[in-house]
Amino acid sequence: VQLQASGGGLVQAGGSLRLSCAVSGRTFSMYATGWFRRPPGKERELVAAINWRGGGTYYADSVKGRFTISVNNAKNTVDLQMNSLKPEDTAVYYCAVARGSVAGTRTTSYAYWGRGTQVTVSS
Repeated sequence: VQLQASGGGLVQAGGSLRLSCAVSGRTFSMYATGWFRRPPGKERELVAAINWRGGGTYYADSVKGRFTISVNNAKNTVDLQMNSLKPEDTAVYYCAVARGSVAGTRTTSYAYWGRGTQVTVSS
């Protein structure tokens, strides 16, 4: 299984970015998927996750109302729409496929990881 994240970049505060994660090697429609991030000097944290077939979603409190996770099963991608970006959203963002159909919040709940894409939000 391979995951390739794209869409990161530099944006001003208040702007938007859309991250996309292409999954190959397996049809991941039966598994939960998530986006994590690692801010500079901090631990990796879960930003958003979506259960199998989009049955439920999770968002970190810090991104609720601003970020939206979605899955395109036809294209085998999981996307993260990020609006109203803040400097504290600056991080390397990683997509991941879970071990099961329900999204967990811990990194150990995820079996496959992409390389990460840098998001930098300037003030």
